[in-house]
Amino acid sequence: MTTEGAVSEFSSPTQSWFLNTFGSSTGCQEQAWPAIATGAHVLLCAPTGSGKTLAAFLSALDRLGSRDASVAAAAGTTVLYISPLRALAVDVDKNLKAPLRGITLAAERLGSVWVAPSVGVRTGDTDAKERRRLAKHPPDILITTPESLYLMLTSAVRESLRHVDTVIIDEIHAVAATKRGSHLAVSLERLEQICDRPPQRIGLSATQRPLSEIAHFLGGNHCDHSTGEVIGPRPVTIVDAGARKPLEIEVVVPIEDMALLGERVEQEDPAGGHRPSYRSIWPSMHPRLLELIHSHNSTIIFVNARRLSERLAARLNELASDGLQRGGENTATVPAESAELVRAHHGSLSRQQRLLLEDDLKAGRLKALVATSSLELGIDMGAVDLVIQVESPGSVSRGLQRVGRAGHQVGAPSRGRFFPKHRADLVETAVVVQRMAQGEIESTQYVRNPLDVAAQQIVASVALEELELAQLALILRGSAPFTTLSKQLFESVLDLLDGRYPSEEFSEFHPRVIWDRRAEKVVGRPGAQRIAVTNAGTIPDRGLFGVFLPDGSRVGELDEEMVYESRPGETFLLGASTWRIEEITHDRVIVTPAPGLPAKLPFWHGDGPGRPIELGTAVGRFLREIRALPQEKAITRLTEDHFLQPVAAQNLIAYLDDQAAATGSLPDDRTIVVERFRDEIGDWRICILTPFGARVHAPWALALRRRIEENGTDNLEILWTDDGIIFRLPDGVESFDVNDLLIDASEIDELVMAALPTSAMFASRFRESAARALLLPRRRVDQRSPLWQQRQRGATLLAAAAKYPEFPILLETTRECMNDVFDLPALRGLLEQMQRGAIRVVQADTQSASPFAASLLFSWVATYMYEGDAPLAERRATGLALDRNLLKDLLGAEELRALLDAEVLEAVEQELQCLVPRRQANSVDRVHDLLRVLGPMNRDELLLRWSGVPEALNEALEQLLENRRAIEVSIGAERRFADAADAARLRDVLGCAL
Repeated sequence: MTTEGAVSEFSSPTQSWFLNTFGSSTGCQEQAWPAIATGAHVLLCAPTGSGKTLAAFLSALDRLGSRDASVAAAAGTTVLYISPLRALAVDVDKNLKAPLRGITLAAERLGSVWVAPSVGVRTGDTDAKERRRLAKHPPDILITTPESLYLMLTSAVRESLRHVDTVIIDEIHAVAATKRGSHLAVSLERLEQICDRPPQRIGLSATQRPLSEIAHFLGGNHCDHSTGEVIGPRPVTIVDAGARKPLEIEVVVPIEDMALLGERVEQEDPAGGHRPSYRSIWPSMHPRLLELIHSHNSTIIFVNARRLSERLAARLNELASDGLQRGGENTATVPAESAELVRAHHGSLSRQQRLLLEDDLKAGRLKALVATSSLELGIDMGAVDLVIQVESPGSVSRGLQRVGRAGHQVGAPSRGRFFPKHRADLVETAVVVQRMAQGEIESTQYVRNPLDVAAQQIVASVALEELELAQLALILRGSAPFTTLSKQLFESVLDLLDGRYPSEEFSEFHPRVIWDRRAEKVVGRPGAQRIAVTNAGTIPDRGLFGVFLPDGSRVGELDEEMVYESRPGETFLLGASTWRIEEITHDRVIVTPAPGLPAKLPFWHGDGPGRPIELGTAVGRFLREIRALPQEKAITRLTEDHFLQPVAAQNLIAYLDDQAAATGSLPDDRTIVVERFRDEIGDWRICILTPFGARVHAPWALALRRRIEENGTDNLEILWTDDGIIFRLPDGVESFDVNDLLIDASEIDELVMAALPTSAMFASRFRESAARALLLPRRRVDQRSPLWQQRQRGATLLAAAAKYPEFPILLETTRECMNDVFDLPALRGLLEQMQRGAIRVVQADTQSASPFAASLLFSWVATYMYEGDAPLAERRATGLALDRNLLKDLLGAEELRALLDAEVLEAVEQELQCLVPRRQANSVDRVHDLLRVLGPMNRDELLLRWSGVPEALNEALEQLLENRRAIEVSIGAERRFADAADAARLRDVLGCAL
């Protein structure tokens, strides 16, 4: 199709502007515009820099601008653009100004009528005044985020969305495989319920597979409106313009021999004498990075952790300003702001700080940014002509996304340089870059039936209006993630939210909705809307401290544990700038700028996603094939197909040779190496070396621990990484039967499920799921909840729930671990191949850790060095959970009683019995809560806990009886009111007639 043909359906002003500005259309635009014009849902898949955002917007801009002015004024918001990143939302707002202004000028030249549509942005960074303005005067095009859409749908602002006819979801692949994506999918169904007619959905995605999965996620399901049952997926037109973008990539190793890394050397101490040090790659890497920065216009350096972002930016600035070269020290001195060459950019900086840094890079005031995933998605970074990735990106799709930030213009090649940190990292990097060039990305799957997301969205849906059960089922099952949601699971979530917990142990976790089973209707309890909006979304609350200037301006955020270890007067780096701590309060750190002072580096704790099985298998195949080649051919393949510099290729070959010399065989896609050696204190370490990734190794390790402990070995310490599993044999155990590895594939699910509840991961995932389901809510959105406090509340709930296997959040936590965190199908396949002999197991006893095992051993040491028996925040929290019997023995009964004031005891009793004014009931729901928490009571006892007139209490009781939420029973010849959920207990235990 010609460019003129592609734009021929647009108005004359739009055609004129486009042809004068671009001259020609891209392939993705030529395919997308006819599909969008049909009104069908469209998934547009195209690489970065192919013009897909304009492809989605131009039809809407042309349609809106060509309307009659009077129609435009009355329409309200008709186009909704949803971005997974706030920064991307702001970026799109800026980028729309050019076509809007350009088409307006073209219309004036042509004498045509064209009314430029209005554009608004509403994200978490939008202030209250602007939000009120947007609600009062809705723009034609509203740019927002998934969480802000949810908040609008859960408030009166949703009325401004009734006329939406087009929804554009950008970077849909970035959320599809997460609970955040599931949450968005349900929000889209809620939007569809209130719109005048179902809006057209347009999804924009980088290259993904399978596209049918993303298309189903975008379109959702047709459902029976009377029952909420799924009929089938909605049709979605897939426009696959995923031609590979030209890449210019290279893998760089800045030292001759990576085997020397970590070697102990003696270094001169400025104070005199010598001090021990260890060889590091950083003194060699920093100058090479600086050289690349200086030789390009604009550079983004991607790293995989916020701490490394801060440290690397500080080291590059030091080296650029005064030639100071440092390795891994935990302090840095930042030069004056005018001399800064590089700044750190990550999610723990405030939005204002990030925007300033992005503008500085675009304007040339900064030569480079050291970024995490905060700059990974489709933000237009202008003239960036080089991307550097330090350490493997961990997946092919992430590597393509990051390198695609360079040469963002249509048709421009993307130039990238990869710097592995160590030899194991070099192997994965070599495979990633080769698969990037071939476009062999990992598969994507959306999350299935996340019950915590369902719970939050149910509360939000009924917070403002009563809904029939079928309507709620329609909203959930209309979204792809809940296609297979069964009636039993759906009703179990409603039971949870209605307060019908299986025991009085759950009484402190308040009900959120009222489920009228007789009328099959659900409505939110008073306060449901406040709880839903103050706990919006699925991103876990990590208890981070906000960092603020004295005037209230936000700088960023710090990890709770780092703040607990800091004191006023200390200095630290954030955004590669130095800040002095002036004050630490319960929820924030007040700072002032301290340029030029030495400062400690911050840290944050976080978990990586783990190597995908496709990449793990590819790494294994790569190791087998490279090892089988003569050295000369192997070097040629590495340099030509895997883009390694000659020095990098030599290092990789030497790494494989060293491993083969140590264990006789390499772990690959057909071989597992089990290595045994004694560590420096004489304990036996067992390393299971495989390339298949942590998502396979984690469940395998849990099952192994379960199996080995069942055979009589207690307290087995075990750890897994992407490169294998390592465990320490307890004292007295001298042998390990390799047959213990050969778990029957048919038994693995049960073994993992049995071992899972005792893992730390299960406890943390349970806490996060309970918070999403609004069981552990934040009281105020502007106050942090300390992580130790969240852990304590989560542990209390888990202890109660653990007795009831049907508890929905227990089920959800198990589902999340088994399906989302672990890759059990891949593990089953691996075990089946081991049973058939398709994968062999090789045993090797070594004098010390082999090169492959050394990285596992390093991870072991790092884990236990960090834990220090327990994280600091948890150690402090234990002081609030002392065993009373032990305390009694320690202090003596008299001393313990002295600690307890009689007046305090009485006040606490009055509070718990709801006898104080602020705890008294004032509504039907609060009366029901009294019966649910305190048990059966007579009318006089209820009156003591009632804040209104007696007649109103009588009406409340009559309403509860009529709706079958309460019952009236005789206990000891006295009439009492009780929660209907206690009926069976009263009958079986007390013999009450019902």
